[in-house]
Amino acid sequence: MTGEESTAHVPVTYEQCAHVAGPFFHGTAAVFAAGDELVPGHGSNFQQGRVSNNVYSTSLVSTAAWGAQLATALAGSGDRGHVYVVEPLGPFEDDPNVTDKRFPGNPTESYRTRSPLRVVGELEEWEAHSPEAVQGMLDSLARMREQGLDVIEDWSAPLPDDLQLVALAEPLEVRTDDGLDALEPLGSRRGGQ
Repeated sequence: MTGEESTAHVPVTYEQCAHVAGPFFHGTAAVFAAGDELVPGHGSNFQQGRVSNNVYSTSLVSTAAWGAQLATALAGSGDRGHVYVVEPLGPFEDDPNVTDKRFPGNPTESYRTRSPLRVVGELEEWEAHSPEAVQGMLDSLARMREQGLDVIEDWSAPLPDDLQLVALAEPLEVRTDDGLDALEPLGSRRGGQ
């Protein structure tokens, strides 16, 4: 060892997220109180008509500021938005919408979870991005939308490479024979029950 710390990104997965100590922040247009829980299943701040399967947080106030400012701008509000200190109540993973996209690793320290985030309190003092920077980001989002590139990856976790998705008429269960082998319809093992 040379005494220098490695700056290589250590992937954050549902199975390995304890090394990210926080604090965690969430930027939004919405008003919350300490103790409120942010949960998946609500409308996205960034795509009208889309329900988000995840809740997002970051370890950087500047990233949460982007969330707050963009959410209010996209909602047509002149407000500044809100940055909350939040506590993840379950495991989380790197946000694939920013991880390894324009820059290697996760420089925005952005994460997502299907578990709730509990609001600890509102961060009253945070530095907003300039109006010009916000407009530049909004213009970039509009260009991406026009080109059909404003796709939000909203799966809860990476899927195995060999998993094939099919539509079935009945619910699935995981069949385990000394490990995860396959998915099969519930009735196939129980004689159709």
